[in-house]
Amino acid sequence: MTVLTCEGVDAGYTKGRPVVRGFDLELLPGEVVALLGPNGAGKTTLLLTLAGLLPGLGGTITLGGEQLRSGRARAAARRGLVLVPDDRSLFTQLTARENLTIARRRGGSTVDQVLEYFPGLGRRLKVPAGMLSGGEQQMLALGRALVQDPRILLVDELSMGLAPVIVEELLPVVRRIADGTGTAVVLVEQHVRLALEVADRAVVLVHGETALSGSAARLAADPGLLERAYLGEQVA
Repeated sequence: MTVLTCEGVDAGYTKGRPVVRGFDLELLPGEVVALLGPNGAGKTTLLLTLAGLLPGLGGTITLGGEQLRSGRARAAARRGLVLVPDDRSLFTQLTARENLTIARRRGGSTVDQVLEYFPGLGRRLKVPAGMLSGGEQQMLALGRALVQDPRILLVDELSMGLAPVIVEELLPVVRRIADGTGTAVVLVEQHVRLALEVADRAVVLVHGETALSGSAARLAADPGLLERAYLGEQVA
């Protein structure tokens, strides 16, 4: 059963001037979809709209068969649509454990379950979030999302500010989360090769429109196809 359906979604900041136009997507439980594209393509704008932090400018977003009301972030979160923003938005003065505790909702992962995915956080639970390394902060941000009992994770630029070696460790965890919990994931990522390794499907946005979509394996096997899409050339 589809957990999220987008039909003709327009997203942006000014009525009548959408940044993203006519976006369509059907997302299945446990599926990871990589949302790719050059800077300025509208990927973050789209995630903010799906999460209800931006009012939609057109189209419909359906979660679990029920249409989401535009611009209602709290309602979207209650329905299990959880955003992991690119700035992580942690409470920097609170400890890692406190960040997890205050975010937890009934049915969400416990702290111990989070540590199964991110064992490195175990010895850092008493440390203020602002004093964690960038990689540890990203682990905490993902853990905080898990304790909210998500049906869908929207992960925006997991690799922001992180060394490639850390990204190589964290992205496979996203795959494990999807497989282990059945949570669907929309993953915005600039490390294209690594994203395609953990994703089931990929969608490439260019200038606010879907330039290419298909299985992650197919796109990974044809880098030239991806390159042409990124450059705005028409692809089959």
